[in-house]
Amino acid sequence: MNFLKRVLSTVVGIAVFIGLCFFFLVILGALLGSGGKDTVTIKENSVLALNLDEEMPDYAGNFDYGELNELFKGNKKYNGLFNIIDAIEYAATDDKIKGITIENNQLQAGMAQTKALRDALIEFKKSGKFIYAYGDIIGQKDYYLNSVADSIYLNPVGALDFKGLATEILYFKDFQEKYGLKMEVIRHGKYKSAVEPYLAQEMSEANREQISVFLNSIWSEMKKEIGASRNIQTAQLDTIADNLLTRNAKLAVSSKLIDKLVYADEFEKSIKTKIGLANDEDLESVNIYDYAKYSAAKNKAKQLKIKDKIAVIYAQGQIMYGEGDEKEIGQGVINKALKKAREDEKIKAVVLRVNSPGGSALASELIWREIELTKAVKPVIVSMGNLAASGGYYISCNANKIIAEPSTITGSIGVFGTLPNAHEFMNNIGINAEQVTTNKNAITYSFFEPMKEEQRSIIKEGVVDIYELFTSRVATGRGMQKEAVHEIAQGRVWTGADALKIGLVDELGGLDLAIQRAAEAAELENYKLKELPVYEKDFEKMFQDFGFIQTKEELLKEEIGVQNYHIIEKMKTITKMEGAQMLLPYEITIK
Repeated sequence: MNFLKRVLSTVVGIAVFIGLCFFFLVILGALLGSGGKDTVTIKENSVLALNLDEEMPDYAGNFDYGELNELFKGNKKYNGLFNIIDAIEYAATDDKIKGITIENNQLQAGMAQTKALRDALIEFKKSGKFIYAYGDIIGQKDYYLNSVADSIYLNPVGALDFKGLATEILYFKDFQEKYGLKMEVIRHGKYKSAVEPYLAQEMSEANREQISVFLNSIWSEMKKEIGASRNIQTAQLDTIADNLLTRNAKLAVSSKLIDKLVYADEFEKSIKTKIGLANDEDLESVNIYDYAKYSAAKNKAKQLKIKDKIAVIYAQGQIMYGEGDEKEIGQGVINKALKKAREDEKIKAVVLRVNSPGGSALASELIWREIELTKAVKPVIVSMGNLAASGGYYISCNANKIIAEPSTITGSIGVFGTLPNAHEFMNNIGINAEQVTTNKNAITYSFFEPMKEEQRSIIKEGVVDIYELFTSRVATGRGMQKEAVHEIAQGRVWTGADALKIGLVDELGGLDLAIQRAAEAAELENYKLKELPVYEKDFEKMFQDFGFIQTKEELLKEEIGVQNYHIIEKMKTITKMEGAQMLLPYEITIK
């Protein structure tokens, strides 16, 4: 027995020693990795490679590691939308960058983000530098971006996906009745269709109408911009889509959406020819993420002497009651950022960048209140991204001005509540739940018992109260009559272009326009930007920022695939929902 104890203690000691050695190697790697000022050296006759194959948040994030800040400062990511846009803007003035190549086949960005990238590329072209695009199989969203290029190349055996927009929603009513697992639903608003799949087996006409309207609005914007870039009438683009006239490479060329069929090596030769390199010379290609870090350092150096600031506060993700982080909006981090911006005398105005489908009604109200306090001190301008719907609109509605992209999904002014119920399922498998209480409503709701009408009426009362508060907030913030708000509310979803017509937003444009309006409101000519929030990281999260250590998320994605990982993330989010929700009617995936 003593021998076994000695062996065990030796094994434990070795394990601890190995663990400590590994820890110190990690620390050493971080120190070595953060030693250089720039991550890349830009050589003469370089091209900027816009290969956007990573998931793209609006904001890559600023992080506070406490006492280890100095250690981790070199590990900041620059994969946010506006890191990339800033890099494109800087490249236009960089003599070493001769042009941009786009070779992405699966753009990881939303429609409004893609529009912002596209606008940045159009601005880049004013410098006289080239943009060439290439793909093996080019998706519709990729083509929308790539259509700004001087020339678009396609693999001879590739294809262009150009067939119009679609989305698909699953309905569960028959499943619930068959298996006895159901959702108890309480909603308010004609168009609040987040819960419709639990109540019906087919799509309602009201829901079909709103989806059709916003899909056609987005498609119309895409056609208009693609048509202008490619000199093709929008009617002809519909003909191409309806008849699938890009389903193979030769048809894509004859439809005039593709300029030439080449292989990747031939595409590279065409770039070399454009910048005057011989075929045996190496093409210097700079990855956009590396260049974003490089250009951020250059821009920061230029702004050192500027004192006045505009705070850009990013609210991205679903709204959840709590602290929040770079993936979820919590009243904790957002309100800290608003308070910091309000109390900092150097910050003269605030731009709130909202990219959210909504979520917790309580958290939305708490953020709304902090915006009210901030607006009393300095201007607050909202810039809407891919989504600013339901709770996302709630936290936007009281700003001094709201700016959205034409393809932003917004509105969805409505409230719903859902409660899972397994009473019939439990009966079917022989399980019965019995309750003992001291008071009539000690059990407000049981997962194992059918919902009583009295319980339903109490919950419905809460949902209606929040809806009335929501519409009141919108009416006050937008200077509208409450009856007028009710007409365009009821949970209906609008694009930014349509929201402008009905008074839910003030202008169409991107973050750059919102910053410009903030500067005008604060009467600023020279200013620099202060990005917020700053996310506090604990010890466990710190290791997630090392490139050579896989996080549990990365391991899961590798094992089960990105799509299945997102399903698990969605399930985790649902389990954290508490209270009434102001959420976009459904998760919109436009194909």
